[in-house]
Amino acid sequence: MPSNQVQRLLFAAFAIPAAVGLVYWGGLPLALLVAAIAGLGARELVALARRQGLEPLGGIAIGLSVVVPPAVWLSYGGQPIVLGAIDWAAAAPSPWFGLAGTVLLVLTATLAARAPSERPLGVAAVTLLAPLYCGVLPSFLLGVRYAIGPERSWPATWAVFFPLAITWICDTAAMYGGKLIGGPKLSPVVSPGKTRSGAISGLVGGILAAVIYNRVALEPSGFSIGDLAAAAVGAVLSVVAQVGDLAESLFKREVGVKDSSGLIPGHGGVLDRFDSLYFVVPVGAMLYRLLGVV
Repeated sequence: MPSNQVQRLLFAAFAIPAAVGLVYWGGLPLALLVAAIAGLGARELVALARRQGLEPLGGIAIGLSVVVPPAVWLSYGGQPIVLGAIDWAAAAPSPWFGLAGTVLLVLTATLAARAPSERPLGVAAVTLLAPLYCGVLPSFLLGVRYAIGPERSWPATWAVFFPLAITWICDTAAMYGGKLIGGPKLSPVVSPGKTRSGAISGLVGGILAAVIYNRVALEPSGFSIGDLAAAAVGAVLSVVAQVGDLAESLFKREVGVKDSSGLIPGHGGVLDRFDSLYFVVPVGAMLYRLLGVV
């Protein structure tokens, strides 16, 4: 077995049980985990931009990304000891105010820190993209987690891992299906290694994974969505996952790198590991809403 695959398996053997435990426990530890992932992802995105000669406002981009997950947790009633018993769900302002304030902050900071010759339009764009892409999108995981159950909830845990499991199986099926079958490339300019046969294999794997997961995890936890709905969710998320993968590959192709960083053994960087999930998590939350789960 290639050393890269060994590293992947060893990392998964540690990371998956730890992630299940944190999602089950919930609370501030889970919010801080998502915040750490958001900050590291934003750091890698800023580094990619710098390879193209842009100098985003790194501190602001990373800081805003880190703030989003705890803010989402607070909006669902999270109460750190130092803040006391404040009803954050009622007291928090509309998210539209937060979004508008973020745009104003970034544009004002760009005005103060960058001259016209320093590509301020690109600087502002990347600085804004980082918290939206790396902070807001994965924070939908927290929304699903707390909309379904309180802290230390297995039903909420299985609901969170439903779209994640579909993504992982889709990715694995696409990789091995593409290698075994081969054929025309899916998007040779963006990701030369991906094939259409791999994409179809991933779609089939994601659908089967969704139906099986619904029966072995969602049904016992008390909110089965039915096999037909599970298959539909699996199909949608399998396509979305592959689009998310290609979107991140597009960024890397622009700057000519294979991985966003070498942080995670066998996986590359945070953006490499979570590229599909950035798309899948919010779309999964939308599908849950359409199905009446949240």
